[in-house]
Amino acid sequence: MKISIVQAGEQHIGYAEQICDAMAEAATQRGTGIARRKPEYIKGKLAEGKSIIALDGDKLAGFSYIETWSHAKFIANSGLIVLPEYRKHGLATKIKTAIFKLSRKKYPDAKIFGITTSLPVMKINSELGYKPVTFSELTQDEEFWKGCQSCKNHDILQRNDRKMCLCTGMLYDPERESKMAKLGQKFNSIKEYLQSKDKDKEKNKDQSKDQNNFSSKTSVKNEKESSLSL
Repeated sequence: MKISIVQAGEQHIGYAEQICDAMAEAATQRGTGIARRKPEYIKGKLAEGKSIIALDGDKLAGFSYIETWSHAKFIANSGLIVLPEYRKHGLATKIKTAIFKLSRKKYPDAKIFGITTSLPVMKINSELGYKPVTFSELTQDEEFWKGCQSCKNHDILQRNDRKMCLCTGMLYDPERESKMAKLGQKFNSIKEYLQSKDKDKEKNKDQSKDQNNFSSKTSVKNEKESSLSL
């Protein structure tokens, strides 16, 4: 089984209906879900190059797409699906990684976020650099939160003033990651400097030891020569 994972384009528009059906079925199986997407909406994501599609030949295997919120300050990698016959082969991780890379390429300064009840998705997100956050750190775009209205747990979200629900909020902040990377580089530089100093100390200690040994041997030799002369 050789599956290709590519950035979708207009040539993939014919898969829109099947993608919508697969997303609706996956949401039903989870017992939670976002608003059902119409084929026209998915066609737009396909045509705009804002999605990743996985194909086994000409058969749909998986899919995910990019949504932008708060004037593209926030983006979400949404609609992740893997058809049943292609599960348990690591395909979800590959699609999630591909859509994440595409998001970073198209929107390098945007924060990437998601809300999910799926432990496997949380694990993948963590590996990509997402951190668990409160809902207050996510987009406050009303259109995004309207998508939760079709979820059976929406009343929980409402009762908690949209501060918490059964889903876990996760966020990748490129600015924070950049700062952490710089701190990491600084830490490594300090570590290398200290290691270099330690090596120099050891080297000086060895040289001093060798010098003392040489002086000691020279002294013994001189004593012997002096004794012989007597």
